[in-house]
Amino acid sequence: MHRKTIAELSVALQAGEISSRELTELFLARIRQHNPQLNSFITITEQQARSAAHEADRRISAGKAGALTGIPIAHKDIFCTEGVATTCASKMLSNFIAPYDASCVTRLKEAGAVMLGKTNMDEFAMGSSNETSYYGPVKNPWDVATVPGGSSGGSAACR
Repeated sequence: MHRKTIAELSVALQAGEISSRELTELFLARIRQHNPQLNSFITITEQQARSAAHEADRRISAGKAGALTGIPIAHKDIFCTEGVATTCASKMLSNFIAPYDASCVTRLKEAGAVMLGKTNMDEFAMGSSNETSYYGPVKNPWDVATVPGGSSGGSAACR
């Protein structure tokens, strides 16, 4: 399932081939398996993801789902997410819990997307190799001796 496009996953969810809860558990298992080596996630929101997946399945069965309903996603840790640590990969913000959602987070929640967690990045998005995070560098999943690039390396590496 992790190699399918968002469109393909959406079709599978709408057709009942897989539930959002099953899809979410598959992706959470991949995170648990690969994150220790890749360091692509700073925060994993398992309970929140399970709750959102349950709600997505309810919306799908009621015929009130959109294209993103039930789709697992990850937010770059620069986007404020209410009630979740938003560190911008900085020690200075390591204890900051966002009091509100960024507009993109709000829109994805409204669309029924399932947030799995917050991805690692260069501190304050200032870099191009993803080696300047307070939480450690992100590794490239295709070659851990190389960088995933960008300031969004966690998002790139969490594939």
